[in-house]
Formats: sequence, C-alpha cells, structure tokens
Amino acid sequence: MAALLLLGAGGHARVVAETALATGRFSSIAFLDDRRSGSDQLPDPLGWPVIGPFSAAFDPQIRHQFPEALVATGKAAVRLQWLPRLAAAGYELPAVIHPTAWVSPSSQLGAGSVVFAQAAVQSQAVIGSGAILNTGCSVDHDVQLGNGVHICPGARLAGGVQVGDR
Repeated sequence: MAALLLLGAGGHARVVAETALATGRFSSIAFLDDRRSGSDQLPDPLGWPVIGPFSAAFDPQIRHQFPEALVATGKAAVRLQWLPRLAAAGYELPAVIHPTAWVSPSSQLGAGSVVFAQAAVQSQAVIGSGAILNTGCSVDHDVQLGNGVHICPGARLAGGVQVGDR
C-alpha cells in the first residue's frame, strides 16, 4: 500500500482522504496546508498529520516518503496551479475513485481527479485533470469535462454535455 500526500486540510481534503482510504490502496496520508503556522496550527484531521505548508511538497524527505499526491482543495484555480507543479516534482497524481462509485471502463479520468461515493461516470465520458465528481452525481455517456471542473453533489449531466475548464 502507498502513502498519499494531500495539499489542503479542509472539509474537501477530509472527504478526499476518506475516499482514498476506502479504496484500500493507501496505508498512510498526510496533509499540507498553508494555514498551518506556529501556535495557530490546524488539528490533525482524521488522525493524519498536517505536516507543513503547500511548499513543503518540494522537500526531498517529504517527496521520498509520499510518492503520490493530490491537490485536495475545492478551489479549481489552486488545483490547476499545483497539479503540474507536483507532476514536475515527480509525484504520481492518482485518480481516486470511491468503491461505491461506478466508472465505465470506456471512460477516461484525468490525473488528480476524484470520484466520490455513489457517483456514476458512463460510457466514453472524458473527465479532465483535477476534476471533482462529488457524492451521488452522474455524468452520462459522451460527456466531456474540462480540467478543474467540479460537479456538485447530486448533479446530473445528460449524455453529450460539454463543460469547459474550471
């Protein structure tokens, strides 16, 4: 099992962490968050540590300890800014899919995207990098989603829908 580094430690990051754990693929998780400083440190979410600010992702020790990373913030601009930086630093950017979600084998899911519980991605849908397919949403056949798109909980996209970046 692998170790996963998450950039962000807010509510969205906690859902990403729990989704990653549910896959059975990750044995340890740590968070980076720019809000962590001195005596005003964030509590350790879910028992996993907040180990520093986003920039700590470039620390060789952290990079060695965590081969995979995701940007776990709801802000699309931040996700799209950090994903290429993490890739350039050598991190793998997994797509994380909750075990209760359905993702068609003919669909494509971009790097660093997350698919939460009970979401559905149907035939030949193309999902960009850094996308969030939130709880219980459905993305039907031939949908094309750009990078950094967030499909809200329970939203339904009919076949052939196209959504641009962010």
